[in-house]
Amino acid sequence: MKKLITTVALGAILTLPSVLSADQAKGLNVLINSENPQTQAMAMVLSMMSIKKHNKEVNIVLCGPAGDIADKNIKGTLVKRPDGKELSPQQNLQMLIKMGAKVEVCPLYLPNASKDASVLLEGVTVAKPPMVAGNLLNKDYQNLSF
Repeated sequence: MKKLITTVALGAILTLPSVLSADQAKGLNVLINSENPQTQAMAMVLSMMSIKKHNKEVNIVLCGPAGDIADKNIKGTLVKRPDGKELSPQQNLQMLIKMGAKVEVCPLYLPNASKDASVLLEGVTVAKPPMVAGNLLNKDYQNLSF
């Protein structure tokens, strides 16, 4: 019986870090490459909830067609929310920046879209691959990809 109790207690101790990891995570790394406005909007909603409700840091990297969200000359498609309000992914992104999210475009986006950094929304920078890789490998962050 003593051996069984010791085994159960040891098992509980070993699983504790995985149970606590989501609550103890510093934040999210969110990679968005989808061109679908609903998918982009959902990435933004989850990012907002992570900041608002859970007080977590959020790092967003926009790649490929999702880089257009950061182009101030492209207004984007409005997405209807369950409450009836309509916002574009770009409007959501601007709210996230105001909330403190770090937002970057993939370094391949601008040259392959024949653009330069002057088209980027205020608060959006060009990602540095070593920094992004470091964030993705940081065990204090959860990674989401859309």
